[in-house]
Amino acid sequence: MSWDVFLLRLPDDITSVREIPSDHAPDPLGRRHDVLAAVARAVPEADLSDPSWGTLSGSTWSIELNIGSEDPVDSIMLHIRGSGDDVLMPVFRLAESLRCKVIDCTDGELIAPGRASGWHAFQQFRDQVVGPSQ
Repeated sequence: MSWDVFLLRLPDDITSVREIPSDHAPDPLGRRHDVLAAVARAVPEADLSDPSWGTLSGSTWSIELNIGSEDPVDSIMLHIRGSGDDVLMPVFRLAESLRCKVIDCTDGELIAPGRASGWHAFQQFRDQVVGPSQ
């Protein structure tokens, strides 16, 4: 079970998913090799040996980076497992490096540094369903 967040290029003035116009077509994150280089700069500890499906691990968490094989790359889905708020640091480093926003797929809302309620809610739900993360 993972907490999924979506990295997507949106205008700077968008602060909520509800503000995205229905006809909005997001700009791509960039050419594949440029996106992979930005990911490597933002999280140099990431394993990108499979460039379409990277991994990143902390002491209490892991992130799978679903980059896909398309060129250009339109978005990246992150599948986050484990516990600890420090997992959000690489998420926001990636978003900053790629000049995109982070969407919590659970509630469809944008998340930003200092607003980890979706991550906390996911952990509570997961712990009720499958037991606490070890």
